[in-house]
Amino acid sequence: MGLSFDLLKTDGRARLGRIQTAHGVINTPAFMPVGTAGTVKALYTDQVRQSGADIVLGNTYHLMLRPGAERVSKLGGLHEFMQWPHPILTDSGGFQVWSLSQLRKLTEDGVTFQSHIDGSKYQLTPERSIEIQADLLGADISMQLDECTPYPCPEAQASMELSVRWAKRSKDAFGERSSQSLFGIVQGSVLPNLREASAKALIDIGFDGYAIGGLAVGEGHDKMVEVIDFTEPHLPQTKPRYVMGIGKPIDLLEAVAHGVDMFDCVLPTRSGRHGQAWTWDGPINIKNARFIDDNTPIDPLSDCPASRDYSKAYLNHLFKAGEYLGPMLLSWHNTAFFQALTKRMREAISAGTFSALRSELRAKWAS
Repeated sequence: MGLSFDLLKTDGRARLGRIQTAHGVINTPAFMPVGTAGTVKALYTDQVRQSGADIVLGNTYHLMLRPGAERVSKLGGLHEFMQWPHPILTDSGGFQVWSLSQLRKLTEDGVTFQSHIDGSKYQLTPERSIEIQADLLGADISMQLDECTPYPCPEAQASMELSVRWAKRSKDAFGERSSQSLFGIVQGSVLPNLREASAKALIDIGFDGYAIGGLAVGEGHDKMVEVIDFTEPHLPQTKPRYVMGIGKPIDLLEAVAHGVDMFDCVLPTRSGRHGQAWTWDGPINIKNARFIDDNTPIDPLSDCPASRDYSKAYLNHLFKAGEYLGPMLLSWHNTAFFQALTKRMREAISAGTFSALRSELRAKWAS
């Protein structure tokens, strides 16, 4: 086993934990900034680390296309390539089965993608996905290849069963490794019986951690929480739980309340590039005219310089002027805010006050 997981405390269903990997510790609940192409967009790796992130996510599909997984390996692996000596989790390419559905062909053997860059063909099988993630990129945590299902999903059972077969092939290809880990991905759309069957099949195969996939694909917040709620009881207490691709602060709060340990999303940097800042009182659009003369920072109490040292008026000016620094500062702020949120949740679970924090934040964000 390439990781160890210690469940330190629970508060209701919320869990405080610690994951030990070969490249360091991940304190959970943990939000993983997304470094799709070997970079968290608009940020230096030391800014990502200073924001509080223990782990980042890389993407198999995008790195396979450019610069090429073999090239990354030749240049020292993904940790060395992107100058991030801390834990890395890689997506398997399963998300692109959904997001690039017009550019791929799906068979029992795997997926053939037509590159969105130059139209060339790439085949991704469970075995090739594991080779790229574990052998070439050198990820601390690899994910099985799966089919990320759309919503609604008329062929949910067949898709789930295909993902289970791919899970077995992924595990066989991964084998036993002392310094790397493999997670299985529970599929089954929004159907409780399929989610239960998927979880049981994956547990029989045996993984180092278990993800809930196929969410944040259009089902909405309430349905997402419902799926997490009825899926989580079927996952082992002694293994990390990861909901893939979420999301907004309210999504993270509710996922933790329902027993989830890890999550990822492009939202902090994507929002930052478009002028949206996430705050304890909800999101604001820094491009709004009401901030033209606002000389206050986004968060004067933050440890992040982007949040604390620059006025909203200055940020508003940067976006209006089309200056690169605007998206850079707001991406940095948002990344730090998401880390501050998970830190605050960890502290609340430790103190036994998570329910009060949940009520406080829900009330703020609802208004």
